[in-house]
Amino acid sequence: MLKIYGIKNCNSMKKAFDLLNELGLSYEFHDYKKQGVDTLTVKNWLDQVGAELILNKKGTTWKKLTEQEQQQALSSEEALILALTTHTSLIKRPVIDFGQGFVVGFNEDHIRTLK
Repeated sequence: MLKIYGIKNCNSMKKAFDLLNELGLSYEFHDYKKQGVDTLTVKNWLDQVGAELILNKKGTTWKKLTEQEQQQALSSEEALILALTTHTSLIKRPVIDFGQGFVVGFNEDHIRTLK
Protein backbone atom coordinates (compact mmCIF):
# COMPACT_ATOMS: atom_id res chain seq x y z
CA MET A 1 0.00 0.00 0.00
CA LEU A 2 1.16 3.52 -0.77
CA LYS A 3 1.86 5.96 2.01
CA ILE A 4 1.32 9.62 1.22
CA TYR A 5 2.82 12.33 3.42
CA GLY A 6 1.64 15.92 3.42
CA ILE A 7 -0.84 18.42 4.76
CA LYS A 8 -4.55 17.83 4.26
CA ASN A 9 -5.51 21.35 3.15
CA CYS A 10 -3.04 21.80 0.30
CA ASN A 11 -3.89 22.05 -3.40
CA SER A 12 -1.10 19.65 -4.43
CA MET A 13 -2.33 17.14 -1.88
CA LYS A 14 -5.95 17.44 -3.06
CA LYS A 15 -4.82 16.78 -6.64
CA ALA A 16 -2.79 13.77 -5.47
CA PHE A 17 -5.70 12.34 -3.44
CA ASP A 18 -8.07 12.80 -6.38
CA LEU A 19 -5.67 11.09 -8.79
CA LEU A 20 -4.95 8.18 -6.43
CA ASN A 21 -8.69 7.69 -5.92
CA GLU A 22 -9.32 7.89 -9.69
CA LEU A 23 -6.67 5.20 -10.23
CA GLY A 24 -8.20 3.06 -7.49
CA LEU A 25 -4.95 2.98 -5.52
CA SER A 26 -5.15 2.32 -1.78
CA TYR A 27 -3.07 4.61 0.40
CA GLU A 28 -2.40 5.56 3.97
CA PHE A 29 -2.24 9.30 4.66
CA HIS A 30 0.25 10.77 7.13
CA ASP A 31 -0.56 14.40 7.95
CA TYR A 32 2.77 15.73 9.16
CA LYS A 33 1.20 19.03 10.16
CA LYS A 34 -0.83 17.16 12.81
CA GLN A 35 1.29 14.03 13.37
CA GLY A 36 4.75 15.47 12.82
CA VAL A 37 7.48 13.57 10.99
CA ASP A 38 10.43 11.82 12.56
CA THR A 39 14.09 12.41 11.80
CA LEU A 40 14.65 8.89 10.41
CA THR A 41 11.88 9.34 7.83
CA VAL A 42 13.27 12.70 6.71
CA LYS A 43 16.82 11.32 6.58
CA ASN A 44 15.59 8.45 4.41
CA TRP A 45 13.90 10.90 2.01
CA LEU A 46 17.06 13.00 1.80
CA ASP A 47 19.19 9.91 1.19
CA GLN A 48 16.83 8.59 -1.49
CA VAL A 49 15.86 11.72 -3.43
CA GLY A 50 18.03 14.58 -2.14
CA ALA A 51 17.47 17.92 -0.48
CA GLU A 52 16.73 19.67 -3.79
CA LEU A 53 13.51 17.66 -4.14
CA ILE A 54 12.45 17.55 -0.47
CA LEU A 55 13.05 21.17 0.56
CA ASN A 56 10.35 23.52 -0.71
CA LYS A 57 12.14 26.82 -1.26
CA LYS A 58 9.19 28.27 -3.19
CA GLY A 59 6.78 28.12 -0.26
CA THR A 60 5.91 30.89 2.14
CA THR A 61 7.45 29.04 5.11
CA TRP A 62 10.93 29.16 3.51
CA LYS A 63 10.45 32.78 2.47
CA LYS A 64 9.43 33.76 6.01
CA LEU A 65 12.69 32.41 7.44
CA THR A 66 15.42 34.99 7.88
CA GLU A 67 18.51 34.77 5.68
CA GLN A 68 20.40 33.50 8.73
CA GLU A 69 17.79 30.77 9.40
CA GLN A 70 17.92 29.69 5.75
CA GLN A 71 21.71 29.51 5.81
CA GLN A 72 21.61 27.58 9.08
CA ALA A 73 19.14 25.05 7.61
CA LEU A 74 21.43 24.52 4.62
CA SER A 75 24.64 24.30 6.68
CA SER A 76 24.51 20.52 7.25
CA GLU A 77 22.26 17.51 6.81
CA GLU A 78 21.54 17.50 10.55
CA ALA A 79 20.52 21.18 10.44
CA LEU A 80 18.29 20.55 7.42
CA ILE A 81 16.61 17.57 9.11
CA LEU A 82 15.98 19.72 12.20
CA ALA A 83 14.48 22.49 10.05
CA LEU A 84 12.26 20.04 8.13
CA THR A 85 11.00 18.27 11.26
CA THR A 86 10.44 21.58 13.09
CA HIS A 87 8.83 23.43 10.15
CA THR A 88 7.07 20.60 8.30
CA SER A 89 5.67 23.05 5.74
CA LEU A 90 9.22 23.23 4.36
CA ILE A 91 8.70 19.71 2.97
CA LYS A 92 7.52 19.63 -0.63
CA ARG A 93 4.09 18.03 -0.98
CA PRO A 94 3.13 15.32 -1.44
CA VAL A 95 5.79 12.74 -0.64
CA ILE A 96 4.47 9.38 -1.83
CA ASP A 97 6.24 6.25 -0.63
CA PHE A 98 5.44 3.47 -3.10
CA GLY A 99 7.73 0.84 -1.58
CA GLN A 100 10.50 0.96 -4.20
CA GLY A 101 11.03 4.70 -3.91
CA PHE A 102 9.32 8.06 -3.67
CA VAL A 103 7.38 10.54 -5.78
CA VAL A 104 7.94 14.07 -4.45
CA GLY A 105 5.65 16.90 -5.48
CA PHE A 106 2.53 16.46 -7.58
CA ASN A 107 3.64 14.73 -10.77
CA GLU A 108 0.60 13.27 -12.53
CA ASP A 109 2.58 11.25 -15.07
CA HIS A 110 4.79 9.68 -12.41
CA ILE A 111 1.83 8.92 -10.12
CA ARG A 112 -0.01 7.23 -13.01
CA THR A 113 2.92 4.78 -13.35
CA LEU A 114 2.32 3.53 -9.78
CA LYS A 115 -0.71 1.51 -10.84
